[in-house]
Amino acid sequence: MVNSDGMPRIPPAVVMPILSSERLLLREFTLADAPFVLELLNEPAFHQYIGDKGVRDVAGAENYLRQGPLTMYAQHGFGLWLVALKDGDTPIGSCGLLQRDYLAHPDIGYAYLTRFTGQGYAHEAALAVLRHAREHLKIPTLHALTAQENTASMNLLGKIGFSFTRLFDQPGYAEPSRLFTSGS
Repeated sequence: MVNSDGMPRIPPAVVMPILSSERLLLREFTLADAPFVLELLNEPAFHQYIGDKGVRDVAGAENYLRQGPLTMYAQHGFGLWLVALKDGDTPIGSCGLLQRDYLAHPDIGYAYLTRFTGQGYAHEAALAVLRHAREHLKIPTLHALTAQENTASMNLLGKIGFSFTRLFDQPGYAEPSRLFTSGS
């Protein structure tokens, strides 16, 4: 079967959750999640605080998934995971671990659709990821990066035990980011 644009239709995948919390399931992304990723990457807050990834269509979102999360899973056994509500399996964001070649330790990253912010989901998912990193992946030290003006993200990191380390010149960004650390 093909989509209206002539591309092969990707059937929804059955993917087992990596993590769960009271209200959320976190699982690996699949190419079938490209329409959701397209929406997430084009949220105004994503552009403001994380950056414009240049993804403007489903094919671009599929490419982003292949080069980002799917490659990270294969190389490191972790990556950004899709965050969905347990009630209805509605995708609301992403949260997980990234291994960047310019950081000594993996960093926690997250992004949510605006309509799901302010409800404690980011906190709940980040705690689950932090616990998974420590208990199952045996990662003692984690980093986190935020834009300097992203106070919501800085507050969340403080709540889950991260401390501001220093300003950090992150490749690809004009302004320094705030680098946070948790663990030994």
